[in-house]
Amino acid sequence: MNKADILFGGIMAFAMSFLMSLVMTYVSVGLVPDFITIWLRSFVIGMIVSFPIALFITPIAAKIVKTVVKA
Repeated sequence: MNKADILFGGIMAFAMSFLMSLVMTYVSVGLVPDFITIWLRSFVIGMIVSFPIALFITPIAAKIVKTVVKA
């Protein structure tokens, strides 16, 4: 795994965690007074989980795409 793969995984994990935690927090609790605090906590947890998953899944997804595109 090279630096580009790690950076790609980090960017994808950040973007997905940012948006998914924002939407899911809004759906779960609505616009409550402490929405930002609740959302940021969810975002941090999401990053902790999604970054290693993104690093693991990216090479697998790339192989699947190569296989499908060749067919």
